[in-house]
Amino acid sequence: MGNYIIDSTHLNFFKSVLGEHFVFTDSETIEANAHDETEDLKYFPDVVLKPGNTEEVSKILSYCNEHKIPVTTRGGGTGLSGAALPVYGGVVLAMSRFNRIVEIDENNLQATVEPGVITQVFQEAVIEKGLFYPPDPSSRGTCFIGGNLAHCSGGPRAVKYGVTRDYVLDLEVVLASGHIIRTGAKVLKNSTGYNLTQLFVGSEGTLGVITKVVFKLLPFPRLNKVLLAPFKSPEKACAAVSAIFRAGIIPSALEFMERDAIDWTLKFRHDIHLQIGPDEMAHLLIEVDGNDEDTILKDIEKIVPVLESFKCMDIHFAESEAQKADLWKLRRSVAEAVKSNSTYKEEDTVVPRAELPVLLSGVKEIGKKYGFSSVCYGHAGDGNLHVNIIKGNLTEEQWKIDVTKGIREIFELVVNLGGTLSGEHGIGLVQQPYMDIKFPEIQLELMRKIKFAFDPEGILNPGKIFNVPQ
Repeated sequence: MGNYIIDSTHLNFFKSVLGEHFVFTDSETIEANAHDETEDLKYFPDVVLKPGNTEEVSKILSYCNEHKIPVTTRGGGTGLSGAALPVYGGVVLAMSRFNRIVEIDENNLQATVEPGVITQVFQEAVIEKGLFYPPDPSSRGTCFIGGNLAHCSGGPRAVKYGVTRDYVLDLEVVLASGHIIRTGAKVLKNSTGYNLTQLFVGSEGTLGVITKVVFKLLPFPRLNKVLLAPFKSPEKACAAVSAIFRAGIIPSALEFMERDAIDWTLKFRHDIHLQIGPDEMAHLLIEVDGNDEDTILKDIEKIVPVLESFKCMDIHFAESEAQKADLWKLRRSVAEAVKSNSTYKEEDTVVPRAELPVLLSGVKEIGKKYGFSSVCYGHAGDGNLHVNIIKGNLTEEQWKIDVTKGIREIFELVVNLGGTLSGEHGIGLVQQPYMDIKFPEIQLELMRKIKFAFDPEGILNPGKIFNVPQ
C-alpha cells in the first residue's frame, strides 16, 4: 500500500457516516481486532469501524478508495489463514452489526441473510422451519456467515451436502469504489453472463464487501446414526474411507482423528465421557442421515463390513442423543485442544480421498526429516486433512526455517497427489508463499488482473492470497 495517515479529518468523516459510537480507536478494540485464530500473529489496525447498513459501507469504501486507505473486512475472527489480519493497518470493517436474518422463504426453500449472522444461529433458525443449511464449520457457534462466504467454508457434512458456494444464489456486494451490485438472482438456474457470485465466494474480502446473501436450503433430515470406529493403524483408517464410497454409501459425515488428536481433546474437555483403548491409534467418526430409519440402518450394515475389512476394532455406536453430542463435541473441539497445548501451524491440505493414506504417511516422514511432530485430523470423506504442526520444544530458528521447508514439501506432496493447498481455510496471509507450488505464474497473473479490475487502488484486504505489486 502507498503511504497514508488516518488523521482527525478521516476520523471525523467516519463519525459523520456511522456516529461516534461505531468508530473505535481505543486500545482494547484495536487489540481485539489485531488477531484471529491464526497462530500467534498480530497486526494492528488504525481504526475499527462498525457499519450497520449497506449504504454506510458504500460511503466508507468510496472514501477509503479515494484516500487509498487499506480496508480489511472482519467477521467472527475465527479464521485460520490470517485473512482477516490488517497487515497494512488502516481500517478494519467489523461486520457484527449486520446480524439480521432478513427472510426465510419456506415456499421456495431460500433465505436472505446478512453476513454478521452467526452460522449456528442461522442453522437453528431454518431448522425451526423444517429446513436445512448444511455447511457447518467447527467454529459454527462463533463464526459469521460472511467469513464462511469469504473462505467457502465446508465442515463435516460437506462430504454429502457440499460447501458454502453450493448454496449461494445471489449476493449484494459493495465494490471498492463504493458502487453496490447484485451478482445473481433468486433462481436455481442462471446462465446469464459471467458467474460473479461464485467469484466472490472464496475471495477472502479482496474483491468487495458482501452485505447480503441469498441461500438455497434443503428439507431437514430428521434421523441420523453416529458411530466411532477405532483402528490400530491410522493409514488403515484412511484407506477405509474410499472403500466406504466404493461400497455405494455416501455418509453425511466421515471424519478422521489420529490418537493424539483424541487424547489432547479428552484432556481439554473433561465433559466428554469416552474410553479409548491403548491400541486405538486412529478413529473414524461416521454419520449417516435421512428420513427413513430402515434405509439408514441398511447403510450402516454395509459400512460395518467395510470397516472390518480394514482391521477395525470394536465399533462404538451412539445409542442416545447425548452420546451423539459427545462424539461431535469431541470432533469439534480438536482444534481448540491442539491450540491449548502448544503454538502450532495448521495446514488445510486436501487430496483425492483415495490418496489420504499416502498423504498421512508422507506428512509423518516429512516431520521426521525436519524434526517436527504433527497432529492430524479432518474431513476424511472429502480428502481434507488438517495437519497441525506443533512447535513444542523447537527453537525459533527451527520453527521459522526448518518447519517452513517441511510445509513446502508437504504442499508439494499434496499437489503431486492431485490435491491443492486449502480445502476450506483459505490462503489468506500464511499460505500465500506457497501459491507457486499449485499455480504457474501465468495463472497467478490472471488472478492479479481480476483483483485489479475490481480493486484498482488495491485497498481491499491487501497482501492476501498472492503478492500484489505495491
